[in-house]
Amino acid sequence: MLSSIVLAALAVAPALGEDVLYSKRLSKRQDDSTSMTFLHINDVHAHLDEFGSSGTDCTRPERGCFGGIARIKTVLDELRAEHPEHLLINAGDEFQGTLFYSFYGPEKISESVNLLEYDIMTLGNHEWDGGDEELGLFLNNLTFPVVSANVISEYENLRNNIKRYHIFEEYGIAVIGVTTETTPSISSVGELTTFLDPIPAVQEAVYEIRNTTNITRIVALTHIGYDVDQRLAAETEGISLIIGGHSHTPLGNIPGSLGAYPTIVENINGDEVFVVTSYRWGEYLGEISITFDAEGRPLSYTGAPIHLTNTTAQDPEVQALVDSWRGPFEEFAAEVIGYTENELDQTTCQQGDCLLGQVMSDAMLEYRLNQTAGSPTRPDFALINAGGVRATIDVGNITRGEVLTSFPFGNAIVEITLTGAQVWDLIEGAVSRVNQVNGRPTTSWFQVSDNIQVIYNPDNQPGEVLRRLNIGGEPVEEDRQYRVVTLDFLAGGGDNLFTPTRDFATLDTQDEVLVGYIRARTPLTNTLQPRVTARSCRRPTRL
Repeated sequence: MLSSIVLAALAVAPALGEDVLYSKRLSKRQDDSTSMTFLHINDVHAHLDEFGSSGTDCTRPERGCFGGIARIKTVLDELRAEHPEHLLINAGDEFQGTLFYSFYGPEKISESVNLLEYDIMTLGNHEWDGGDEELGLFLNNLTFPVVSANVISEYENLRNNIKRYHIFEEYGIAVIGVTTETTPSISSVGELTTFLDPIPAVQEAVYEIRNTTNITRIVALTHIGYDVDQRLAAETEGISLIIGGHSHTPLGNIPGSLGAYPTIVENINGDEVFVVTSYRWGEYLGEISITFDAEGRPLSYTGAPIHLTNTTAQDPEVQALVDSWRGPFEEFAAEVIGYTENELDQTTCQQGDCLLGQVMSDAMLEYRLNQTAGSPTRPDFALINAGGVRATIDVGNITRGEVLTSFPFGNAIVEITLTGAQVWDLIEGAVSRVNQVNGRPTTSWFQVSDNIQVIYNPDNQPGEVLRRLNIGGEPVEEDRQYRVVTLDFLAGGGDNLFTPTRDFATLDTQDEVLVGYIRARTPLTNTLQPRVTARSCRRPTRL
């Protein structure tokens, strides 16, 4: 039975507008328990200025403007005054997503994170988008420690700047970092950097901390995704709190929430581990204050994600700085290149067909068809990774800046030749999420052009998920050669969709191809088509 103190605290929680949770261990609370506040952000993706709901520039304030480092600064100043004993924590993926990165590279990212005075950061996969050397220069400019226990690098600036963990002696807290081991397949990692399995890497660091220090409060700062965070909690011991990123998961009071804030997982000893994350783009600032017992185990917490909206004041000095950064790319980004009658939606790209993914795939196929007009070797279809489609393009005028925000990676168009049997295996791997050649998981869904039709049964086992595959209206033929338009990133092994190859020539970049398509076809009237369809089929139509 809960004590009267606990019941009183629960009663006032709604009035405070934040969640309050008490551990099953509260009855064992000791006098030497201590409290600490953790403020956290993840997956900002270069959203240094406020943005609309789609993640692009906020041009319709009446529909809501969110985030931006000027708002983050305002809220941080208030929270720091309320909670002198705190840590401000960054769970990675500051790079890539807007022109603040596409135009400047890491320069303004480092200025912004230093300005906000983070206490510690782990690295996301997108921190490698410009390669190891660019990342190393970014790390040299930071004023706080960076941790990732499963990253091993021989690049000097990475080796010198990435620690396995950091101990905050003044608070008696250790923070272990970890980065998704899929990074080499989804970013531009060099040959001298390797990634270990994150779970044993964290556990080894926990043992080292406990064997060499008196620290009992250990936090994992992760960029591995919410599902893997829960595995990490369940398969280890010694961690009290996991602060995560990577999967852009809404928790707690966020619309569409996929779990509680914190999500509570029992570790291998039956102790509770609190798991938190704060969605994406800096729209929310996570705040959790935890009371720990003498062994470092969480007893209770207060807190919830804080939504940064139009009602949140922007720090005037920080906003003036952001506005000055916008100046050099503003005119370039504001160029109107066309018009769309329908919203080009990105939000469903990782679950199934999405309109922006279809438009991009169609643009790539049309680009190559125009280049090969009159040639006997014409492309057959186009395929892209859903993870490369980053932001919705709203109805109305389309600017160059919106295209760059939606497709920020600078990937080049390529064309490769596969047999019908290889195409079948490619699509089987994509729909089953298991590469049929190497047996490893794929790390993104996909989008295709309008002349390929895929029917799959998601209830089947990998190897039997794909049921029908038509190209140009005809069933795929085993021995026929097919020409596939895709991206250099994917052809080289990115997201583990294709068998890696370098047998291609790089052509124009993805954003320029889409700009050309929009200009040629404006106003766009594209509507969503059923191209990759889940359906129960008893027999495959193969070859």
